[in-house]
Amino acid sequence: MGSSLTVEFEALLKRSFGLDAASIGSSAIERAVRQRAQRCGFDDLGLYWQHLQGAPAELQELIEAVVVPETWFLRDRESFAALGQIAIERQRRAGGVLRLLSLPCSTGEEPYSMAITLLEAGVAASQFTIDAVDISSQSLAQARRAEYGRNAFRGGELAFRERYFSAVGDERWRLDDAVRRPVRYRQGNLLDAELLQGEPPYDIVFCRNVLIYFDRATQQRALAALERLLAPEGVLFVGPSETALLLRHEFQSLKLPLAFAFRRASAPAVAAAHVAVARKKAAPPPAPPRRAAPAPRPAPASRPSAPPPPAKPDALAEATRLADSGQLDEAKRLCSEVLRTQPASADAQHLLGLIHDAQGDAARAADCYRKALYLDPKHQEALLHLAFLLEKRGELGAAQRLQQRAGRLQPPRKPRAAS
Repeated sequence: MGSSLTVEFEALLKRSFGLDAASIGSSAIERAVRQRAQRCGFDDLGLYWQHLQGAPAELQELIEAVVVPETWFLRDRESFAALGQIAIERQRRAGGVLRLLSLPCSTGEEPYSMAITLLEAGVAASQFTIDAVDISSQSLAQARRAEYGRNAFRGGELAFRERYFSAVGDERWRLDDAVRRPVRYRQGNLLDAELLQGEPPYDIVFCRNVLIYFDRATQQRALAALERLLAPEGVLFVGPSETALLLRHEFQSLKLPLAFAFRRASAPAVAAAHVAVARKKAAPPPAPPRRAAPAPRPAPASRPSAPPPPAKPDALAEATRLADSGQLDEAKRLCSEVLRTQPASADAQHLLGLIHDAQGDAARAADCYRKALYLDPKHQEALLHLAFLLEKRGELGAAQRLQQRAGRLQPPRKPRAAS
């Protein structure tokens, strides 16, 4: 494909739904363009370009070919644990019907995971609604069918599948109507100024791993749209690589570990209860009372006893807390300290990778994830985050192999300091 024509296709996709070509690579776009041109019977891409100008339906097909959804149920379980916690607190405080939004919702795994989480937390189906929006009509059709294969269920903790799905064939499961009922699907574009106009604002919005595909100007537009859709005291969930972007735009972390949940910095401090709960959960248990020790013998005057060294805090846990609250440089410094004294800490390498990821340094992030996997080949979070980076670079085969490795492991572990 000629370089000038490549630029034209990339510009068209950016105008249509904000895609920054650099985020997935020009080669991925070229493959999609050639695929659609062949489907339409054009060997000459110039003729396909001309056809595309007056064919909105074909433009939608090209968008479908470029957008390759990669999602699964309860992806990043900490986010869903935080969702359940926030929903319970909000219901206790305010009551009423909780309004949630999944954007983009892809093939439905995310909004259905939100519904499952709320039901598991004890929130009745009549007490919440979930709007699910995506630009892809094909993804929405699959979401409405609510039938999924093995790839939609990853990790070892799959008891929820037994409770909410019915087997319908060879490794195929259909979601129960009780979970499907609160979820409403519609086609839409995050960058459309008319999106969800007339709808009341949302208490909770999931918009994860989409902002990273936009350039800086388009990110500004997307965040303005999200602010319009979010209630004044609402909570916005994003992907791990998008946290720094939120902090630069006057959002404030709820400091729920690895949940990547934010609210407006100017909003009333209604999330204080959530933060307090998170701190309480993260606080170490009180030390058991010590037995009274016998009085020590007096030390010789020539050998005064030195005071015991102060107990060292768990530097990795503190680094995690700092990263969750957006203090990325300080968190990075602590991670480096941990690795100087504990070079075999896979969790420290993984956290350092997350920090580089959040700061937009994908190369260093990938290097840290690889080091974590060298130290611990079964580190599921490192596998998944490295897979996501490779997927963005267009290395789909390598990304899929890492995802398959991660899928054979037990559910993600909490970060721990190496002993």
